[in-house]
Amino acid sequence: MSTTVSLTEKSMEIPDPSDKMAAVADQETQMPPADSLHGWLVVLGNFFILMMLVGVTNSFGVYLEVYSLHVFPDTPSSTLSWIGSLQFGMMCVFGVAAGVLVERYPSQLVVAVGGVFTGASLLIASACRSPVGLILTQGVMFGVSGSMLLIPAMSLPGQWMEKYRALGTGTSIAGGSLGGLWLSFATRSMVSSIGWEWALRITGLLIVAISVCFSPLMKKRIHLARREKIIDFSALRNINFVVLFISTLLAAGGYFMPYYFMSSYAVVVLKEPSAWSANIAAILNSGSVVGRIATGLLADRIGALNALVITAFISSFAVLVVWLPFKSLGALIAAALLFGFASGSLVSLVPVVTANMFGIKRLPSIMGLIFFAYAIGTFISSPVGGVLLDKYGHGSNFSSLILYNGVFFSTSTALFIVLRMLLNPGILAKV
Repeated sequence: MSTTVSLTEKSMEIPDPSDKMAAVADQETQMPPADSLHGWLVVLGNFFILMMLVGVTNSFGVYLEVYSLHVFPDTPSSTLSWIGSLQFGMMCVFGVAAGVLVERYPSQLVVAVGGVFTGASLLIASACRSPVGLILTQGVMFGVSGSMLLIPAMSLPGQWMEKYRALGTGTSIAGGSLGGLWLSFATRSMVSSIGWEWALRITGLLIVAISVCFSPLMKKRIHLARREKIIDFSALRNINFVVLFISTLLAAGGYFMPYYFMSSYAVVVLKEPSAWSANIAAILNSGSVVGRIATGLLADRIGALNALVITAFISSFAVLVVWLPFKSLGALIAAALLFGFASGSLVSLVPVVTANMFGIKRLPSIMGLIFFAYAIGTFISSPVGGVLLDKYGHGSNFSSLILYNGVFFSTSTALFIVLRMLLNPGILAKV
């Protein structure tokens, strides 16, 4: 009887909160050190995974040129551009769900499974014979499964890096630019020699192979408890976050239009050979490789938001001052190089700015809203730009599209400056 009573009393005991705090503190002391060799191995794994994932989205301009001029010449550009917009947009929409998967399951498993389905989307797309089929496979399915690669790649460098957080994130994402660089040429070569269907198949198989091979490196450093809020909507009551949200939305709106339409511009407006569609995509991505690493180094020295203001301004300059008024190959190359160099900071520095503003522990739930900003901006940019090109440019005058692109980035630049002054009005302050 006494035994029963003691067991009952023991089961009714309320756990001591100090025990839970001690367990958390013990877990933190057992965490691997930041800025370690394993941290750089995580960056390496991210680099190669994003090389394929973001490389495919950044080189989509080659497919768009092939689809619009040769495969589906009677389909409006605004319809075909949805394929590319949905690739990144759906990654962002489903990024919240992918973040929950990363929290609750081993990130290595999430990356491996995501890589298999992302590659499968392109294999299925190769059998499609209609724009709708490509929108559903190369667009929607690629984006949904790609979120399982993008979210770990965006979040893990921030866990493993402290002193070199901006550099580590920038180096990881530079892999996407490098992928866009060589995939542009590879896609153009494969399309010319073996057809667009086999180009999709080979690219899909490469995504599967690289994701599975590098997934063992994608290990979490911090095992956070399950979030009480999957998305922290309370951030919308913070004026600083509202400005960050709108400026990010606008920058995302301006980001992909040059990647999708500069390649077609070279062929349609400048009458250059089709090979120049791949050349322009490669120039954009080569500038982005250097720019993402350089802006990471710059951000670690002067502050991530300061670097973001500078690069947003350069992106606006490249579109409105270099690309819009001059219809020459030299001006297009200069605009592509400048824009590629500067615009990549949108992907690499916005998460760093968010972490600096709200802390690493609130970052997962805050980034859910940031990904919605990315998605909205992506959905209202290239498809609308395609409508402007078809309706007002009659498929050959890109001026309205370029102006629309420039308005996105110039307005975003102004809002990033407003956010900078709200956080710290000091001219020389590191923000």
